[in-house]
Amino acid sequence: MEPIKQHKGLVYPLDRENVDTDQIIPKQFLKRIERQGFGQFLFYNWRFYDDGTPREDFSLNDSKYDGASILVGGENFGCGSSREHAPWAIQDYGFRVVIAPSFADIFYNNCFKNGILPIQLPKTVVDQLMEKASKEKYEVEVDLERQVIFDGSDIEVFFDIQSYHKEMLLNGWDEIAVTLTYEDKIDQYEKQNKGVKTLGIS
Repeated sequence: MEPIKQHKGLVYPLDRENVDTDQIIPKQFLKRIERQGFGQFLFYNWRFYDDGTPREDFSLNDSKYDGASILVGGENFGCGSSREHAPWAIQDYGFRVVIAPSFADIFYNNCFKNGILPIQLPKTVVDQLMEKASKEKYEVEVDLERQVIFDGSDIEVFFDIQSYHKEMLLNGWDEIAVTLTYEDKIDQYEKQNKGVKTLGIS
């Protein structure tokens, strides 16, 4: 995965609460076996009419948000089923950071596994970000090393993150890569226990 240390990007405000994973990536698009290609279906039922033409009344179709890489959402973002396709679709579309007042636990953890930084901030701050982004093209910078979000104007706010998750994103590690950091110890253990019977099985 691509590491995240500092990221500056255009903000897209999705002012909706309880955005569930079926809204993020509808079930009819879950047939793919690879992780790529889901971005085109992100928020599909909101972005498109039944015939596949873009809806003018959904903000993500506004050219003002072309190239946005920071998504700001409402309370309980990512609720619903545990499908990992939701962060796949978000990342494949181009979002590297998702900011919300609260997240569903499974979605929150799936973000880290897929190189997305989910940031939980007070609702008052999230509302400020949404208001600014809804009026004009608005960029913020996320400094993961310092755990700070700032816009160079009147917003500079600290965010919390577990050290384990922070290390994963800073290094671009998934869970397999984290395990391989202990490869020497694993090899040593295997050599020491070669031929040793465990639970009666040789």
